[in-house]
Formats: sequence, structure tokens, C-alpha cells
Amino acid sequence: MLKKRDLHECHALYSLLIDPSVSPYVRYQCQSPEEYLFLTKQLMDEEEQKTTISRTILNEVGLPIGTIDLYHIVNHTGFLATWIGAPYFGNGYSQRAKSVFLSELFLEHAIETVFLKIRKQNIRSSKAAQKLPYVKLANDSHYELYGSINTREQIYDLYRVERIDFIEYSMILNQGVAT
Repeated sequence: MLKKRDLHECHALYSLLIDPSVSPYVRYQCQSPEEYLFLTKQLMDEEEQKTTISRTILNEVGLPIGTIDLYHIVNHTGFLATWIGAPYFGNGYSQRAKSVFLSELFLEHAIETVFLKIRKQNIRSSKAAQKLPYVKLANDSHYELYGSINTREQIYDLYRVERIDFIEYSMILNQGVAT
């Protein structure tokens, strides 16, 4: 479902990215396939420097349908950014991708906290985050960070996933599967 980023998939991803139901909510705005290719190369370079972890989300037949990134990695924390192409909305890809990616982050990369900043108007992403039992609203608990992402006006809600909460949830889920 996830794979390391590859420049060969940029054209397919760009065609999904420019959809008006997707593009306003994507962290990086690109005006051309070439610009998206350049940005992807930058993300790959940032991953080598350990400031970003970026993956392509694949559907069941292996086609690229979106991306998921952890960016601004500092002191074992970072910000999560996910987008899925419109033809794949409502099929559970975002939830499954987050689960797989968080497992990688917490178990292989020693990440302790993952933050999600979601535009208040992005109802689809807010509902998707709230469906995950290990995701907690952090507007009050991380007030300074909340203020720093909303310097001019309050356009984002801040959510967090703690390593311990995710691992506990995964263990409970796995116990339920085993019985």
C-alpha cells in the first residue's frame, strides 16, 4: 500500500493532485508536472537528510493514488500530510495509509509524536482524523504550537498521535484479531 517515492510516478500523481477537490488542501502547490517532479526530488533529498519521510500511496493494483509525508522532523516529532486523488475518496485508503505509515514511523524511525494540522474547512480530513481512535485534538494541550500554525487567524485545528497511544491501540486490535 505504501512505497518510497519514485520520480516515475510523478506524472500520474500530478494529474490527481490538480483536481479542484484535492489541490486546495495539499501542502505544496504546483503549477506544472515539471514543478511537481522538482518538488518530489526535493522531498527525496529531505528524506536522505532525515527531515522528511515521504511515501506514495498505492491502490490494490499498485497504481499511485496519493502521498503521505512526515515533514519538519525535529526532536522525534513531525507533521503529517496526506492526500488522496478524488477518484479514490471514500474507499478507506487514507485511514489504511495512515495506519501503515504510523507503524513505520513509530516502530522503525523512533518518532514519538505526529502532529496533523487540518484546515477547519476541510471537513473530509477532519472526519477521517476523528475516526482514528489514537488521534487526539491538541488545540488546547499544545497551545503554543496551535498558535504558531494559526498566526493570523484560526484556520487550522491541531491533532496529535502519540507513539504510546498508537502502539496500545495496535496491540488491542491485534489481540482482537488473534482471538
